[in-house]
Amino acid sequence: MHNASPHELLQSLPQVEEVLHAPCVRALETKLPRASLVQAVRDAIGAARSAILAGSSVEADPALIAADAATRGLALTRPSLRRVINASGVIIHTNLGRSVLAPAAARAVADVAWGYSTLEYDTGAMARGSRHAHCEKLICALTGAEAAIAVNNNAAAVMMVLSEFARGHKAVVSRGELVEIGGSFRIPDIMALSDAAMVEVGTTNKTHPRDYALAVDDDTAMLLKVHPSNYRLIGFTESVPVRELRSIADAANARRAGGGVETLVYEDQGSGAFAALPCFGDYAEPTVAESLRQGADIVSFSGDKLLGGPQAGIIVGSKRLIDRLKANPLARALRLDKMTLAALEATLRLYLDEERAVREIPTLRMLCETADDVRPRAERLAHALAEAAGGAARIDIVSEISRAGGGALPMCDIPTWAVQVSFVRGDALSCERHLICERDVPVVCRIKKDAVLLDARTILDDDEIAEAARAFGEYFEEARA
Repeated sequence: MHNASPHELLQSLPQVEEVLHAPCVRALETKLPRASLVQAVRDAIGAARSAILAGSSVEADPALIAADAATRGLALTRPSLRRVINASGVIIHTNLGRSVLAPAAARAVADVAWGYSTLEYDTGAMARGSRHAHCEKLICALTGAEAAIAVNNNAAAVMMVLSEFARGHKAVVSRGELVEIGGSFRIPDIMALSDAAMVEVGTTNKTHPRDYALAVDDDTAMLLKVHPSNYRLIGFTESVPVRELRSIADAANARRAGGGVETLVYEDQGSGAFAALPCFGDYAEPTVAESLRQGADIVSFSGDKLLGGPQAGIIVGSKRLIDRLKANPLARALRLDKMTLAALEATLRLYLDEERAVREIPTLRMLCETADDVRPRAERLAHALAEAAGGAARIDIVSEISRAGGGALPMCDIPTWAVQVSFVRGDALSCERHLICERDVPVVCRIKKDAVLLDARTILDDDEIAEAARAFGEYFEEARA
């Protein structure tokens, strides 16, 4: 309907039954319930209607609408959450599931997923047990803490600690540490939700011990230190370490002589490093054990960042404080499921041998690999892509920079080798779209100066190299057609 008015286009939209009889839609009748097919058709018609009303130059072609409906229906048959090849060079990639589990952790998940488990059963006592017990002893052994509890992420951990110990009281925090921790979740918002009264001290770039000391009164329940793991202030800056916050809290508690609210020192570490690995260099995060030794009453951190495990928020500290958290109603609302606990326990056990942890926990291995370690993998990838391209692209190995990602080590440049695909046929944008949008196993890479870059650091093994080569082969086959 060339030059048809919007009203005429709307009138020409096909009926649901008409689209349902299109061959491409009928082909899905054995794969989807009729109700799901009908909804896919209605959504396709609705999308066309919205486009017409928005003034887009679309046609109310029944064949095009049927094709859209078929695409929508097929999307229901394909898993939305599925495996991805990460060739971006970002190791802890938030959009791609953050840390890759160690094989031992993946096996532990499978073991408890396929049947019943000892989730809340103590085989020694032959009675009901606690799900907290599976990881607590390991966490304490690795950090020196008296007790520990794990919840479903570190934002939940922060919320739980503030709610239990600072609800209705004051929590003092530096203005330079009022961070946004991802997904638009901000420390001030979490504090407000926990009903803790936030007291800001210092300036964005400088906070001194006296700023905290002057802010402390009889209603101060907490000195909160938030580690800025996802950014750095550099230049004319100063922050107050945990050991000095400890002295300020001790002085405040001594003045009260046992009366009134106790002032605690709490550090939200964010990334949560268990080991001070040499590869981190000058950008190394303080370890959990270091924060406890400096005098923090409580430390919380993520399980799926520098720890290299599953999504979790881990809280460590003195037994009397952790026992209060275990009794808090939020402990049940925020508790870990059996599969996460299995993965976390297996990951923690690897840390009992630091060399084994670096070797077997993928996040640590990728962070610690040198560029020379990555080079052979880049060469194998380049060879596979050259065969797949068949002359349709120039393949080069280039020096690049990887990133830790996940809000960890933001200033740390990690030298790496990447494979650069420069196009003789096709182009970088259409290739990227094919790699991500048209494959059951997407390949996520980068575009730089009209070329596609695949960082060999985050490609896990030769199977992923072969899969990436197949993806490029499919694209170049279409480009040759």
